[in-house]
Amino acid sequence: MSVSRTQVLRYRVHAQQLDRSTRKDRRPDDAAILDLGVQDTGPDGALWALALRGVPVRAHEWPRELALAWTLRAAPHAYRRADLTSVEKALRPYSEADAASRVLNAAPSLKAADITVVEGLAETARTMRRVVDEPRDKGAVSTRMTAEMTVPYLRWCEACGVTHMYEMPFRLAALHAGLELEPYTSPPVLRRIPRWPAGQVGVLDRPPTQDDGRLDLVRGLLHLLGPLTHKQAAAYVDSPVRDVKERWPDDAVEIDLDGHPAWLLDADRAALEDPPDEPVVRLLGPYDLYLQGRDRELLVPDKAHHKALWQSIGRPGAVLADGEIVGTWRPRAKGSTLALELDQWVPWSARTKDAVGVEHERLAEFRGLTPT
Repeated sequence: MSVSRTQVLRYRVHAQQLDRSTRKDRRPDDAAILDLGVQDTGPDGALWALALRGVPVRAHEWPRELALAWTLRAAPHAYRRADLTSVEKALRPYSEADAASRVLNAAPSLKAADITVVEGLAETARTMRRVVDEPRDKGAVSTRMTAEMTVPYLRWCEACGVTHMYEMPFRLAALHAGLELEPYTSPPVLRRIPRWPAGQVGVLDRPPTQDDGRLDLVRGLLHLLGPLTHKQAAAYVDSPVRDVKERWPDDAVEIDLDGHPAWLLDADRAALEDPPDEPVVRLLGPYDLYLQGRDRELLVPDKAHHKALWQSIGRPGAVLADGEIVGTWRPRAKGSTLALELDQWVPWSARTKDAVGVEHERLAEFRGLTPT
């Protein structure tokens, strides 16, 4: 099967439900991207990503059906609350090498002390569970954890001028401790997840099956960001390519994407071959899943735009028009009004301009503001 870049982009728009209209009777947790987790970074975060997919949510009104946790790349992600115990299992390291890859510079210190990274994450999770006996902000938890943990878990921080835990194990262990983040808190507040199984605290053994079902990370990537390569999937989850290959689904099929091999799930072949060709214009948030694939050259062929779109700090949102990124946007809120600063990468048609105006109104309503 051979497909073009245009087919892939249209497929992703549909697979990620960016072409859905909003329905007031839709549940707040009714969105396919919640299987993979919705990154909650930026002023509008996860709820705007869900609103773009037809979910009736508003800014600063966090639904009880959703929960927030530090997960992939140690970033905060939203999930269905009912899925949290299964999400924790799906996020357990695939191997010792995988665990070391995820915790970055904390691995050598643990190794030098003859502590495996998996054991280190488990011990951190058990200790964190004891420390967070009531909602506590990150600073308070960090202070208590530093007093509890031994030298291999700690480092001198030049920026803070103190000794504290390595950041990545601290964040990644939280969900394994049965802890969630309280939305809209800064510094973030950690609290215990209600009715978390005691036997699931600090247990990082993986289930015997290779597939984590609906919440399997690799399957989720192949469905929502496919077709992709082993290397691209590994980069997304911060795992070694070897581990990702071992987790590769048996029903993943190879296709030809503009002359290069890539994979997606066999069940998605028909949708990729003949994706919906409906005009869709959206104001994607800076960390929307559509922008998170590790094949940036496919999404934005002109590399001159990469630096502007994927900035390390203060990145803009992206204007999506029929699968293509055609510019960037930044919110400019003043009082009760919301303006947009737009950068058009290519000349926009009258239809695109009108649609951007509609999306501007949609974002303003989401924030409870007036567009201007």
